[in-house]
Amino acid sequence: MLAVIIGLVNNELLVSVARQLFYLSLSDFGWLYQLLAISTLGVTAFIFFSKAGNIRLGGANAKPTFSLAATFAMALTGGIATGVVTYSVNEPIIYLGNVYGEIANQSFEPNSGEAAIFALARSFHNWSFIPYAMYSIVGLMIGYMHFNRKERFSISSTLVPLLGSRERNPIVRSVVDVISILAIALGLASSLGAGLALISSGIEAEYGIASSPTTWLILTLVISAIFITSALSGLKRGIRFLSSVNAYIFYAFVAILLIIGPVNYILSLSVTSLGYWFDNFFLWSFDTKEAGGEALVTWWTMYDWSIWIAYAPLMGLFLARISYGRTLREFLVINWILPSVFGIVWFAIWGGSAIKWQMDGTLDLVSVVTENGAVSGLWGFLQNLPMSALLIPLAIFTLIISFSTAADSMSSTIATICTRNMTAEEEAPRKQKILWGLSIAIIAYVMVAFGGGAQGVDGIKFLAAAGGFIVLFLFLLIVASAVKVFIMDGANTPQERQARVKQAEDIYE
Repeated sequence: MLAVIIGLVNNELLVSVARQLFYLSLSDFGWLYQLLAISTLGVTAFIFFSKAGNIRLGGANAKPTFSLAATFAMALTGGIATGVVTYSVNEPIIYLGNVYGEIANQSFEPNSGEAAIFALARSFHNWSFIPYAMYSIVGLMIGYMHFNRKERFSISSTLVPLLGSRERNPIVRSVVDVISILAIALGLASSLGAGLALISSGIEAEYGIASSPTTWLILTLVISAIFITSALSGLKRGIRFLSSVNAYIFYAFVAILLIIGPVNYILSLSVTSLGYWFDNFFLWSFDTKEAGGEALVTWWTMYDWSIWIAYAPLMGLFLARISYGRTLREFLVINWILPSVFGIVWFAIWGGSAIKWQMDGTLDLVSVVTENGAVSGLWGFLQNLPMSALLIPLAIFTLIISFSTAADSMSSTIATICTRNMTAEEEAPRKQKILWGLSIAIIAYVMVAFGGGAQGVDGIKFLAAAGGFIVLFLFLLIVASAVKVFIMDGANTPQERQARVKQAEDIYE
């Protein structure tokens, strides 16, 4: 709320202070973000391929609460919000055209064939296996510690392997919960703020209704009503219904683009881009702007990592709630492998189509983005499609449902950790859900209307990155805890390890 007050009184001060925090976290600590990101990927892959993957959340006889399709829909749509819809066109086009200097350090020219390959490959890197590993490792640790080790259903429980009984200190638990709530509130408000700007720009482009505080207020009220109502109806009804609707719309868009898009070009560019990504994977995974430059590494990859890390603790709680009865390998298939593959396919189809039409002169999305902002390319792209009069309203509806699904899962989860002695199976009090739902909506509206900067959301975007920086060190401890549990200890409880030691002693005697 402090950020809201500053934004109302002096939005230039808000943007200035937030920008300094942004640079401190993402520029000075870029090396830590990169090392932690690649380490998270490695630990996640180890668990998936090792015998630890056979462990079942809840014990050997536990049965899944939700079907695989329903669990995947909730995991996918509960985490990405408006991201893949917003950036599947805009991000590759921005890279292709070097709109903000993203490929200034590269050896090829903007709008060239190699720039097209690079644009899609870099999008694959930012939206697939590394970010979903960040969500998965936290959810996996929370689920394992709660369902199998019988610890509290909380983020702080993931630290038990490192801290032992010190984790039960109320101060430690409070600090962990406050950090997580602060980060997710900022991240979620940033997402809604960006979503409001994007949806209103689409309404303006298609229907001529100018973006204004009134438009944003109406959109905020509509989205808030949807996700608060859904949150109040509970996990097994509200979120499952919204996520299913959202997922089916995603699948429909994939089918539509495959029918009307340049399929041969999409397949050719995607295969080449995959090879380019694999060839540059380790350079991109360890680059701290020395090779790629600040515009590419700091403003895109590092910013993306900070937002994913900011969401990771509470997204982990949500993933754990819906994954009871799954083995750790099944958990990772649903929450790591499948969403990553979906991200690659989605960007290949949408981004590949946009790149083709930009390259052959059908559209000039680079100019659209340059003149109207980083998220405007989506609407220029959709207006070129057959049945655009139908697809644009569907895209607007998708964005509203996408954020509503994410806000539903996150507000419910925040309410859960703000309630004492709750288990994964219980629903948080309705008052808590309403309180957090309204708080997020108010912050988002005030920041998009008065936060300053391009499209009104620069201030909250910078603050969201700062929230990720706060969570960074907590996330580091969670990953270290996973290393201890699944690699060093082999997922054995202290009692099991003591029993093995005693057995060895008896044999020796």
